[in-house]
Amino acid sequence: MNKPHIRSHLTQAREALEQLITELDSDPEYEFGDYRVDMEHLYHHINSAWNGRDASAAAVDACTSEDFDRWRKFPTDIELIS
Repeated sequence: MNKPHIRSHLTQAREALEQLITELDSDPEYEFGDYRVDMEHLYHHINSAWNGRDASAAAVDACTSEDFDRWRKFPTDIELIS
């Protein structure tokens, strides 16, 4: 498990979520388009943390476009707890 990769993406996800909440609370002009972009950014980091969890340090450093696209997709190997 590549903890530095996971931590990096989860830290960026936390920052993105905090910024999104701040904008919701303070920006009366914040609309659906802004929300969509912010949620896409948030999911990118959460998905990358999960999907790239077993990537080697070398793979993370190289981060090919194929890796980038694969890691940011919605996971297919995890279920939501209901």
